[in-house]
Amino acid sequence: MRWSKPLRVHLGVLVVASLLCTSMPIIWMAFRQGSDAAVNAGAQQMRGMSLRLIEGYRNTLQGGTEAVALASTLPQLVSAPPHDIEAKEEFFLEALRNVPEATSIYTGYPDGSYLQVINIAREDVRQTLAAPDDAAYAIRTIAERQSADVISTLRFLDSRARPIGERNVEYASFDPRQRPWYQSVVQDGVPVSVGPYVTGTLNVPTLTIAGPMKADRQVVVGINIHLQTIGRLLDAQGISPHARAYIIDEDGNLVAHSDPQIMSRIIGLWARTSGAFAATANSFDKSLETVARLRRDRAFASGGAARFDLDGASYLVQMAPISVSGLFRGSTAAIVVPLEDLVAEANRLLVRNLLIASALLIAGVGASVVLSRMVSRSLYRLADEARRIGDLDVGEKAPSHSWITEINTLASALSASRHAIGQFALYVPREVVRRIVSPEGRAVVKAKRQDVTVLFTDIRDFTTISELNSPEDVVDTLSAYFERLNTIAEQNGGTVVQYLGDSIFVMWNAPVPDIQHVEHGCRCALAMKAAIDNLNEENRGNGRPELVTRFGLHTGPAVVGSFGAISRQQYTAMGDTINVASRLEGLNKEFGTSILVSAAIYDAVGDCFNLRSLGLVQVKGRAEKVDIWELVGESGG
Repeated sequence: MRWSKPLRVHLGVLVVASLLCTSMPIIWMAFRQGSDAAVNAGAQQMRGMSLRLIEGYRNTLQGGTEAVALASTLPQLVSAPPHDIEAKEEFFLEALRNVPEATSIYTGYPDGSYLQVINIAREDVRQTLAAPDDAAYAIRTIAERQSADVISTLRFLDSRARPIGERNVEYASFDPRQRPWYQSVVQDGVPVSVGPYVTGTLNVPTLTIAGPMKADRQVVVGINIHLQTIGRLLDAQGISPHARAYIIDEDGNLVAHSDPQIMSRIIGLWARTSGAFAATANSFDKSLETVARLRRDRAFASGGAARFDLDGASYLVQMAPISVSGLFRGSTAAIVVPLEDLVAEANRLLVRNLLIASALLIAGVGASVVLSRMVSRSLYRLADEARRIGDLDVGEKAPSHSWITEINTLASALSASRHAIGQFALYVPREVVRRIVSPEGRAVVKAKRQDVTVLFTDIRDFTTISELNSPEDVVDTLSAYFERLNTIAEQNGGTVVQYLGDSIFVMWNAPVPDIQHVEHGCRCALAMKAAIDNLNEENRGNGRPELVTRFGLHTGPAVVGSFGAISRQQYTAMGDTINVASRLEGLNKEFGTSILVSAAIYDAVGDCFNLRSLGLVQVKGRAEKVDIWELVGESGG
């Protein structure tokens, strides 16, 4: 074998290799350093944001915690309203002014009395209470619940705490003793955090900090903070457009989220759900499950950063535990950022550098192509040979050789194509050619003796049908007929050897071996008959002629292979087996049957099919009588 190498190897390897060896390491190092720097900067930014988030969260809740702690020491709050009502209201109003994040502050008493001062700056709160336009606060009072003259009012104050309206409200549906904050404090005897849950008066999702009065632990003071207030603390857009932050509680439930739409869905979910610790929308953010799992890892018990993959993308998460004066223990703040956002700039620089390197490589390859023009004559010769092959000029010709590997490969491919096309010209139909020609395109199937199963079909009175119908209708009907029969033959492993006018010659066990060729032949005949019955129903609806088909099936030895002249050959089978199958098809006319088979078929698959004996019959062109059977169907057993 003569040695050769590609032209671009000879002329362009030094140019391309030198460019690759110098530019690629530099580009890769710049990319890695840029990516690492971007990730580190993003992680640092996430740590800073987590600290600010925690600080804001704690400040929001710390004010409420301090207000509850102070209220628990005031003696005027111990007595149930209406005792010291003015002092109670004055303290609650001052507490709301000092804790602007709070929605309301209140006390519940063991006799069912209740006092609540509400900040109605939020529009949804104003609508729920149907407050006057100039109202700034609302005071709800339930007093003397055990007496006949129960006090249950809702009063409105302006921004300077001056009364501007009052109305009686239904009290029976609200009992502070049944609320989760009251029950938790009375049960534990210490300050507790509760939520998220839905408030009874405003019917909004909230977090609550509540504690017992020091002078009477059956009296409970509490302060509410709306979930929306927590959500506003979680703005993560400063890190990347797709960053998000959220808070999960001790049980892994989603409490607040930075995405306003998700936060609205969370609030909507809680607004439709009653009772403490109702299920939250954990499915709103797919990363929540991963973060909850990481949080249970001891390595992240005190927070930290981690990388994880989700839905084919990589993410960086910064976790930090948050609690306020021992309350909301187990809650965790998490900031999740797609790694792609952090390295986006590094990726843009990588693409730019790769484009520059590609331009240099293209220039080097271009120079090599210019030098390769010296061998263009060989390529032109091969192109001319390809055109002659396209014209079916497939005469054998020794392939030319070049010192360029691609030209040698193309010449070999053209030679193989020339031979393959020559083989196709020898055989009809083409699907038979595909089976009998080896993958190398060198083998020609020679005739040999072997067992085959043969099926012949014929349409009754086809000549009359052709006379009574237009040629176009006959062609369309026959095309649909042959299409169905050909498909069924292939599905049952048969080879359509020949179309003989309106007849078909199908064979099994050649050219492809088939140990169940007799069984497949019987099933094919039955399937063809069923398909023709369906076709005839369609033909009756379309006004086309019905095609009544007769079948003859026989199995036995035959000579199978290529027959014909040197320039034109045909793959077929010859012998007594073929003749008997053809004669069996013709005998259907005498017996009024559709499918006739030989005794050889019965002996081979008689236990698989329903066969009706018709006795011995003299067959034209054969000295001995033939034992024939009608194939009725498959055996039910």
